[in-house]
Amino acid sequence: MRRRLALLCLAAVLAASGCGNTKDNEAEPSSPSSGMTHTDMSHGGDVPAGLTEAAAPTFKVGSRAVIQADHMPGMKGAAATIVGAYDTTAYVVTYTPTTGGEPVKDHKWVIHQELKEAGDKPFEPGSEVVIEADHMPGMKGATGKIESAEATTVYMVDYAPTTGGETVKNHKWVTESELSAK
Repeated sequence: MRRRLALLCLAAVLAASGCGNTKDNEAEPSSPSSGMTHTDMSHGGDVPAGLTEAAAPTFKVGSRAVIQADHMPGMKGAAATIVGAYDTTAYVVTYTPTTGGEPVKDHKWVIHQELKEAGDKPFEPGSEVVIEADHMPGMKGATGKIESAEATTVYMVDYAPTTGGETVKNHKWVTESELSAK
């Protein structure tokens, strides 16, 4: 029984540490995306309540773009189809997963509408928040700290990983600066 519990704990720690820094940080050597697969993330098509569709997005819904972010292996350089475009504030957050393990540093992106008691004004860097997003195991309900905030258009995308495998559907979120014209 103890051995089984120890193995489960080890698996949880490895999963949490592999999910954190990696898939959600673009070109930041301190937080590469090794160990993350698209199956580690939630890709539901639901958008948070109160999220406003972008009036004039650079990349229109249904259009194609190239992903320049490396939130996950196989993402950078992948051809994407834009599924949704929304105007909001996107945050880089550091949080400790509810499943335990090491803190996830500089996770990109959690949007304003995915934070508990968000209100009308954006949070300032250094603010403590409770994350309602469920992008990765242990994220929903986690307490985190805002590292930076950016008013931007965020996109939900479908893409085929450059590493092969199944198409990733409804990936949340890629910012406008992380996309380029196809």
